Amino acid sequence: MLAIHTILHPTDFSERSRHAFGLACALTRDYGARLVLLHVNPTPIVGFGEGVIPPEPDEVEAESRERLDRLQPPAANIRAERRIIEGDPAERILQVAREIDASLIVMGTHGRTGLGRLLMGSVAEQVSRRADCPVMTVKSPIASTVEDLKQPEVLEAVAG
Repeated sequence: MLAIHTILHPTDFSERSRHAFGLACALTRDYGARLVLLHVNPTPIVGFGEGVIPPEPDEVEAESRERLDRLQPPAANIRAERRIIEGDPAERILQVAREIDASLIVMGTHGRTGLGRLLMGSVAEQVSRRADCPVMTVKSPIASTVEDLKQPEVLEAVAG
């Protein structure tokens, strides 16, 4: 059986990440593990000419901190450490996973295929291919009971 001591949950605050967060919390509770929540702010791209003015780094950091602080585990006995860093999301997730000696990474995935995957790439795919530990990707809600399986949104997610 896999020994799970530290779970890393990278989040981009999407709905898929929220589903993965719920699973990460359940696993943290069940294994008595340490939970580390991570958000990576991508390095701003600076454009010139009529280009783009990047947002102030302090504002980006503050907004990310606020959103990360709102992620609260559903049970009081689950404590979460929170980290915010900047850089390439896949690279930084892998770096933090090594630093904290993660036993498992639980993250959301958008499940892109075809042209969308080719053009956008997938942070989850890059992390899955290169991580030193198992990576669990989640793209739909996880039912916690048989009754939950009967809920329309779960049936639609499982079917679709």
